Amino acid sequence: MRTSRRTATLITAAAIGIGLTVTGCSGSGGKSSEEKPQGASGGGKAASTPRLKIAMVTHSGEGDTFWDIVQSGAKQAAAKDNVEFLYSANKEGKEQAQLVQAAIDQKVDGIVVTLAKPEAVKDVVAKAVKAGIPVVTINSGAQFSKEAGALGHIGQDEKVAGEAVGEELNERGRKKAVCVIHEQGNVSLEERCAGVRKTFRGTVENLNVEGTNMPASTSSIEAKLQADRGIDAVVTLGAPFAAASVKAKEGSGSTAEVDTFDLNAEVVRRLKAKEVGFAVDQQPYLQGYLAIDELWLNKTNGNVIGGGKPVLTGPAIVTADDVPQLEEYTARGTR
Repeated sequence: MRTSRRTATLITAAAIGIGLTVTGCSGSGGKSSEEKPQGASGGGKAASTPRLKIAMVTHSGEGDTFWDIVQSGAKQAAAKDNVEFLYSANKEGKEQAQLVQAAIDQKVDGIVVTLAKPEAVKDVVAKAVKAGIPVVTINSGAQFSKEAGALGHIGQDEKVAGEAVGEELNERGRKKAVCVIHEQGNVSLEERCAGVRKTFRGTVENLNVEGTNMPASTSSIEAKLQADRGIDAVVTLGAPFAAASVKAKEGSGSTAEVDTFDLNAEVVRRLKAKEVGFAVDQQPYLQGYLAIDELWLNKTNGNVIGGGKPVLTGPAIVTADDVPQLEEYTARGTR
């Protein structure tokens, strides 16, 4: 695993002192990932601090396994911190804002939120802060976090991540890439493609697909590869779309390499089979874990992780060489 030098220090600093103690916790939505990870410290009791209720509201679309991993980290931190964890999501900005409002109405003790559609969500985030509810943003919209009044942001710098991909494509001798955007209007996805374009010495073309309709997405990618035989790299911006691109590549007869942002068990299997060249791991488990931990620490001890600056959890480039270790982690839902 090759971690960007610009992010390595912050990742290490953010991870210092994280104890992986697992007990039962409440939560809703996504795949259940409450099994005790291998190597975690024993099943001790939850913190003796007062019981807190923390809501996480994301822009996840239905069936996106990335958010199962985020929740896995959040649930583990919640169990350790004596926190009731509530999860909800909607890919549409207006509906996501309504879910944040619902959390405010429940008088939760803290809110974790994504800002993929900042114009739709940032006002209600500011409303939560005004109501005395601390907010931490994760994953997307880092540049809007401070403006909305959040304690801080936890995630990767999407432009830096995109630049790392462009550099990796250069090393692999690629000349023409298509960057597959599965959610139009998502600022983080657009930043990723912009980062690729900045450092890649070849050409990059964006392709918008219908992310909530995987067969349609596969067909769109296949049609693009059939129409342009010069494409030698397909860069997808979410793990589920790597498999779709592999299928599209086979259907079109293309020889393009499929590479992807984000990681899950399926991507690891395809790395092992050499069907995917490399993946960018932004460590979603860490995003969920640190967000809950930061709100707990802030409420119980007045702490702010990173001093209010963004805490970076990626990017890290992973390849087939990293598969043996990754197989263990993805099997338990933590990578």
